[in-house]
Amino acid sequence: MNRREFLNRSGFAAVLLAGPPCLIPARALGADGSVPANNRIGVGVIGTGLMGSGHVSRMAGDPGVELLAVCDVDRTRREAALNRAQTRIRRAAGDSPSRECAMYNDYRELLDRRDIDAVIIATPDHWHTLQAIDAAKAGKDVYCEKPVSITIEQGRQLADTVRREGRVFQTGTQYRSIPTIREVVGFVRKGGIGKVKAVFTILDPLAGFLRSERFRPYAEYIKADAYAKVYAPATFSLPAEPVPDGLDWGLWVGPAPWHDYNRLYHINPSPGVVPWSFSEEFGAAALTWHLSHSTDVIQYAIGYERSGPVEILHPSSGVYPTMTCRYANGTLLHFVDHWGQVKELYHAVPADARLAGLFGGIFVGEAGWITSMSTGGPIEGGPADIWDRIKLTTREVNIGQNNHHANWLECIRSRQTPSSDEEIGHRSASIGHLAFIADRLGRSLKWDPVKEEFIGDDEANRLRSRAMRAPWRM
Repeated sequence: MNRREFLNRSGFAAVLLAGPPCLIPARALGADGSVPANNRIGVGVIGTGLMGSGHVSRMAGDPGVELLAVCDVDRTRREAALNRAQTRIRRAAGDSPSRECAMYNDYRELLDRRDIDAVIIATPDHWHTLQAIDAAKAGKDVYCEKPVSITIEQGRQLADTVRREGRVFQTGTQYRSIPTIREVVGFVRKGGIGKVKAVFTILDPLAGFLRSERFRPYAEYIKADAYAKVYAPATFSLPAEPVPDGLDWGLWVGPAPWHDYNRLYHINPSPGVVPWSFSEEFGAAALTWHLSHSTDVIQYAIGYERSGPVEILHPSSGVYPTMTCRYANGTLLHFVDHWGQVKELYHAVPADARLAGLFGGIFVGEAGWITSMSTGGPIEGGPADIWDRIKLTTREVNIGQNNHHANWLECIRSRQTPSSDEEIGHRSASIGHLAFIADRLGRSLKWDPVKEEFIGDDEANRLRSRAMRAPWRM
């Protein structure tokens, strides 16, 4: 049975899981639909590349926002972002916006501005934690792209700092705001498939990325065969090239270990490639780059979004052929190389089932199974009678992918907790970090999600953190 049949039977348009959606209230709007200047939220965007440029456009076109600043260490990018922002601002406000948008090379100068209430952080992964902590200490509310950290220790410090400073923090795991994904989460949480036995999501070994045509420019420097069964990011160096005019490479590297400039760290060589993401120093490849989306939704559905697993089972253990996390209630989270492994491990899923996309998940319970799709596509599930076993309260939920921002902005006004706060963001990223450590050590690990420590394993515990390059520190 597919989603359309499911909706017809249950009348389930979308389940409201986290209270009413946070949308800009009508009372804040002027008579002409605009928001008075003194009621607008002053926002700065730090990082204006692939994701940051989208945030710039979104903020510049929001009537409840004054986009006051953009920041990037690449002059070409920040000038392009400024032009984009000014064009959209003038389109929305006419030829007389209340204040001009400025641009900065150093994010610390942006944070010094008292008229900026909140920032969006869309820099490379190795910068997320430090910039978010600095922003919180500067009194700014924060929207931070995922992953919020590149180590477990960083994520814990971030969550503690945001909470201590009383800031509103939203993690950029916007897939939880897609209505069809919320439908699946609601169905699972309400017991629609019974007790959840296992969840599956895709995690390709690094070699799967490196052998694709898109990553061909890296083939000379990173040998795919060495990563055939490895999920963790690669450690590699590229030959030094002249630093382009207008790029502050020292500030780009920032707290990461030093690497001389090479365009393959910095510029997308082909569509869909985030060039620094599979370097261990600058990112964590699939482990946090796309896995944060999947684990965010999965832990949301199974009730562990503020906790985590108690064991990480490495394939070498012989228990399962996949990297697997086990939760305290017995639920298993399998990272599969391909969706066929789901049908191999759980025969209750039909051979002809259309399974989930890159950021999706497949939930298998004692009473049935159901899929979520990152694209908002059809929900698949079975057997047919699972749709009749529970009756869910239904409500149209006006919170979609683009309204993850709106949730954050309204929570800035109300000082309420947004849908994917700092603790949730930390716990979602932590799954990738745990898998990275198990993969690096080549063995299974026991984890205490309360103390956030590996049990009886000093070597693994040392990998929860890493040093920052001087003079940077949290």
